[in-house]
Amino acid sequence: MKPSPFSSVVKEALREDRAWSDATSRFFLPPGARAEAVVVSRADGVVSGADCAAEAFRLLDEKCRVSIVAGDGTPVRKGGVVLRVSGPLSSILSAERTALNLLCHLSGIATLTREFVRRAGGRAKILDTRKTHPSLRDMEKWAVVCGGGVNHRRDLSDDVLIKENHLDAWGGKLDAPRFFSRVRAARDRGLTVMMEARDRKEILLALDAGVDVLLLDNFSVKTLPKIVRWIKTLCRDQGLRRPLLEVSGGVTLETTAAISRSGVDRISVGRLTHSVPALDMGLDVRPI
Repeated sequence: MKPSPFSSVVKEALREDRAWSDATSRFFLPPGARAEAVVVSRADGVVSGADCAAEAFRLLDEKCRVSIVAGDGTPVRKGGVVLRVSGPLSSILSAERTALNLLCHLSGIATLTREFVRRAGGRAKILDTRKTHPSLRDMEKWAVVCGGGVNHRRDLSDDVLIKENHLDAWGGKLDAPRFFSRVRAARDRGLTVMMEARDRKEILLALDAGVDVLLLDNFSVKTLPKIVRWIKTLCRDQGLRRPLLEVSGGVTLETTAAISRSGVDRISVGRLTHSVPALDMGLDVRPI
């Protein structure tokens, strides 16, 4: 089995838990005890992080033999087996918490993402944001993909996102020609230019500047269809290149279907990563 692409993060998580210095296992397990164990899902969901969990057992002890039963992106039912592991009992128990922490968290992201995608009904794509946990960004963004979502920009060097604080820094004295030239310069360097808009004035600024993605920030669900129709009509009548339309801010499962029906192209959801509930899983051990 190939090493996980996230091996360095898994190893650091094991170090943080002092997994090679497990006092309980050292003092209270029979010497040489071996076991077989299965990781079982305690709820319906979507798996992500199976490779990470398997890597936790292998990194802690190369004598652990792990097989993945339900790989990343696979739906799992309550009671379904995700991993099987066999080897020294002390090693299995020492790696257990690290493996489950990663697997439950990432599977929670994949599960919630899949539900947002389902509610969007195939009309708008579901995207994540940069609201991730330190050192876990790539893992968490992978989990979003496992759930059927799409990754937004990875970091601050990856494309341009003009937000309200950038606009407000000009104190209402934004030099439009200079702003337009900076947008063109960024695009000429191969960067995608995205801009948040809070009202029609900022929407017109973004359209005139020729941004690639227009983020409709915190518009009410009720007004969205009208705003989207206005933008599309304006672009058509004035011969403007229509940017991708994205909704961000305050998106919930309950509002996703209506937002998707409004005609936007993308919906970005911060809670996919910043406050997602874990998918409950447990390790069932049988000594041998």
